[in-house]
Amino acid sequence: MKLLRQILIPISFIYGQIMRFRNKCYDKGIKISTTFALPNIVVGNLNVGGTGKTPHVEYLINLLKDHYKIAVLSRGYKRKSKGFLLANKHTTTNLIGDEPMQYHLKFKSVMVAVDSDRVNGFNQLKKLKNKPEVVLLDDAFQHRQIKAPINILLTAYNNLYIDDQMLPSGNLRELPSNAKRASHIIVTKCPKHLSPNEMNSISKRIHPNVNQKLFFTSINYQTHIFNNKAQIAVNILQQYKIVLVTGIENPEPLKQFLLIQNIDFVHLKYADHHNFTEKDKTKINNKLKEFNTSKALILTTEKDYVRSFYGAEKVFYLPIEVVFLKNSKEFNQEILDYVGQSSRNS
Repeated sequence: MKLLRQILIPISFIYGQIMRFRNKCYDKGIKISTTFALPNIVVGNLNVGGTGKTPHVEYLINLLKDHYKIAVLSRGYKRKSKGFLLANKHTTTNLIGDEPMQYHLKFKSVMVAVDSDRVNGFNQLKKLKNKPEVVLLDDAFQHRQIKAPINILLTAYNNLYIDDQMLPSGNLRELPSNAKRASHIIVTKCPKHLSPNEMNSISKRIHPNVNQKLFFTSINYQTHIFNNKAQIAVNILQQYKIVLVTGIENPEPLKQFLLIQNIDFVHLKYADHHNFTEKDKTKINNKLKEFNTSKALILTTEKDYVRSFYGAEKVFYLPIEVVFLKNSKEFNQEILDYVGQSSRNS
């Protein structure tokens, strides 16, 4: 793998120059970025996947939903539809994608829309009779057609963007220098007991500018696993035989959590956003039957559950949530102040 990545470095250099030219076109006004008076917040990354966008968007939803009408606008990765689509009670994962579907099922009061053209999607939301008061732009850091006042850049603790390379030799979608567009940088998936010294070390390496704020978050696993019919406490999962099924970029934190809980499992790993076929599901169920006990179940992520296993009796998911390691009140207040002030001016 390392040899292959080295071979691909020249292609990465060319791709990096293309992205540099594209961004300069936006910086110099050759390509137009649209600004909207309606409050809007971008959540995204420089890397391809694995930074925890979904739980961070959910954090913002929970922060704002009791005060404002929220819309989440996403591209709808791997959806089998085109153009603008607003989720309703008949919507399926195939129509809007797994992450938007997760938001739609989880937050009934939140409008969820998809459109690869973010400007058109935003304008369609503005036309709604019950239009939103704030729009969260999911995975939109590279989508410079919209210039958002709040740009939240996520980077995983174990794969900081400053340590990565451009595609295809690395996982960067654009050059590390473009982190300068972020108003807030969040180092995600940190160990819960990350020391102040290590935070300072990471801060020095990332070197945020005077207008940027740096935060550190970790992931909390909830106390129960769920499906749409039942729930089981995590602290009794030691009594079960488990097939762990993942279709996410980095399942290691979930595996480590289960190991720390002394939970016995067999792991079947699939690619990020994998669409599970009937053949896949047969393989998974056969693995479950090998345990030959009634106390056996399939455990997956919430995103995988929504995408491929919703309603399956023996399949459960373990919800996660974001926690700030420090300065959560500062972050929350900055977001609330921005949305409040912009709402009055829009």
